[in-house]
Amino acid sequence: MSATSDDNKEYDFDFFVIGAGSGGMASARRAATYGAKVAVTEVARLGGTCVNVGCVPKKVMWNAASIAESVHDMSHYGFSGMDNITFDWNVLKQARDKYIARLNGIYDRNLDNSGVTKILGYASLSGPGEVHIQPSEGDPIKYTAKHILIAVGGVPVFPKGEGIEEYAISSDGFFELEELPRKAVVVGAGYIAVELAGVLQALGTDTKLVVRKGQALRHFDEILRDTLDEEMQRQGIEIYRNTDGVEKIEADSDGLKTVYLQNGEKIEGVDTVLMAPGRRPNVDRLNLVELGVEQKKGGYIAANEYSETNVDGIYALGDVCGNVELTPMAIAAGRRLADRLFGGPAFKDAKVSYDLVPTVVFSHPTIGTIGLSEEEAKEKYGKENVKVYRSKFANLYYGPWQIEPEDKPKTAMKLICAGENELVVGLHVIGMGADEMLQGFGIALKMGATKADFDATIAIHPTAAEEFVTMFPWGLSPQKTGAIQSPLNGASPPEV
Repeated sequence: MSATSDDNKEYDFDFFVIGAGSGGMASARRAATYGAKVAVTEVARLGGTCVNVGCVPKKVMWNAASIAESVHDMSHYGFSGMDNITFDWNVLKQARDKYIARLNGIYDRNLDNSGVTKILGYASLSGPGEVHIQPSEGDPIKYTAKHILIAVGGVPVFPKGEGIEEYAISSDGFFELEELPRKAVVVGAGYIAVELAGVLQALGTDTKLVVRKGQALRHFDEILRDTLDEEMQRQGIEIYRNTDGVEKIEADSDGLKTVYLQNGEKIEGVDTVLMAPGRRPNVDRLNLVELGVEQKKGGYIAANEYSETNVDGIYALGDVCGNVELTPMAIAAGRRLADRLFGGPAFKDAKVSYDLVPTVVFSHPTIGTIGLSEEEAKEKYGKENVKVYRSKFANLYYGPWQIEPEDKPKTAMKLICAGENELVVGLHVIGMGADEMLQGFGIALKMGATKADFDATIAIHPTAAEEFVTMFPWGLSPQKTGAIQSPLNGASPPEV
């Protein structure tokens, strides 16, 4: 049965989604609620990176690492018996994988319940409104669709170098490990690298972190990257700095690796080398060049604020575009695209906002960040128009610990304000509970909160989050009058 569009041309589908990850699935199911005839194609497990080798299994591993940290901490609260506690990596892996398999099944049923057609196979664009699917067996099948969405996400990158692809694993490979490594080298300076390094170290692996420059998370605010750097070292992670990356990896007869760094250093006796230098868009098989779909540096698809590419009827969103590479961002963009295409006049201008997106890094300790860093704010608004509030302290959790105050893990916070009205344009926190506290503060920033608004909010005591509404000096910021003012006294605020 063919779907008929408003241009009187018959198509197999109104909406054809390439990629069954978070963004693609959300867009497909939303479109189906409007009565559109929708198909989704995928070559791997449903749910994409986030569900299978990203956010969800990572958080399971982070939870396990957090439990391990609590076990190490329990003597400070009078508990004993830590020496009798054992950890079985395989038990955790099996439980995690069963959970992921259950989620795959839920995604499958959700598509069925939404009336979305599932098509398995590799997809490529073969012409205007045409998608070719190569199944695992048999000849390619051609489908036509009025609207085609590319939401295929990304894949891990392996840098060039002798033995790297042969002896290293990617972040995807981390979830295939059958046992806890005794000694591991994690290569990378982004959030994936620090997250997995934190998990391994907490669970008992002797972990080395290799960064090309001086620190991990170089593009984050200085209070976050500096505090995390201190905490990783306190936990026992050895950081190799200014290495310019890995030159080569060699393995001996026992399977142990030696990692040679570009700066001449080497790390010997390594079980596992985990490469996490980044990801690239998974577009190799899509035939984009032949169809004239514009791509940016790194192969990312160029799409505007409405998820439109330069080719009519072809859209792209999520990690394949390289804007804000976060699962909730892709979900929101996917739903808004479906609203605009199929929701009628009420949604003719529907689009997602890429401004002030809250982000969490599940490092140890966790990081929460939204808005501009201090450096970005000063560049955007001018140094004289920016005021910064900060605090660094030991969480009350560590209060009873009978160790020197300077040795206790630290929580660090920063509010970055702009203009006479002190509009909060950046909020950053690292420490226990940072992941959970950020969501509410994210709403405040989206609503245009000022420092005075933070001060006017009564603290919840005793919590770490209360520090954001009691930062010194408290209660002296100018009160907001009338409509929300911009940081630059009535001038249009620059895009964040």
